[in-house]
Amino acid sequence: MSEIRVLLAGESWVSNSTHFKGWDFFSSTVYEVGTDYLEGALKGSDIQLEHMPSHVAATRFPLTLDELNAYDVVILSDIGANTLLLHPDTWLRGKSVPNRLKLLKTWVENGGGLAMAGGYLSYAGIYASAKYYRTVIEEILPVNIHTFDDRVEVPEGVSVEVVQPNHPILAGITGEYPALLGYNETTLKPDAELILSTGEHPLLAVRSVGQGRTLTWASDIGPHWCPLPFLTWDGYARLWQQSIHWLAGR
Repeated sequence: MSEIRVLLAGESWVSNSTHFKGWDFFSSTVYEVGTDYLEGALKGSDIQLEHMPSHVAATRFPLTLDELNAYDVVILSDIGANTLLLHPDTWLRGKSVPNRLKLLKTWVENGGGLAMAGGYLSYAGIYASAKYYRTVIEEILPVNIHTFDDRVEVPEGVSVEVVQPNHPILAGITGEYPALLGYNETTLKPDAELILSTGEHPLLAVRSVGQGRTLTWASDIGPHWCPLPFLTWDGYARLWQQSIHWLAGR
């Protein structure tokens, strides 16, 4: 069987700091990505992962269905809706370009697999600035998205509750799940399947949409919400490999 082709968009950031030392000061800038643990979890499997950092996705994220059809699964992780809606040709030059959120919806309905992972710029996000609420992405996800800052910070740790232990995504995962340190709060849609929860809120849920499938993972794929004990736990790799297989219909 052929490899599963996955596009992961987001999971990158640039941080700028100003350092004051008495009279003098200087600035420094660092570029970082949050894909290391997921890449490690997929290594050696039949899944081929392509990472498209946020600043690259602004221009290179597919603008046609043909381009999207090069992938079996697309994961949006910590990348706000504006990055996909405001192509530089529109933002800087006032030109019309395809709506990439609407393209994703059509692609899913035609058989694609879309996942959204949690983060400060996922779902509603920090200050509600991720802005996926009231978009076609919200229409096809397994969950409803709030119109306010939806982050739930749990520095003491929140337990993961298994709702559907026999779902194929959880096959072979046994024992207690390590605690998470936060997630995006959403509400489950009536036709979605809840697989994992944080108690009152969905953590992992899935849904069939047309000929395709969607999945929501409400926490990070890496630090800080997904801490080291979870990332190095055997179940992390199995959870993500099997989630991607499910999305791809394998």
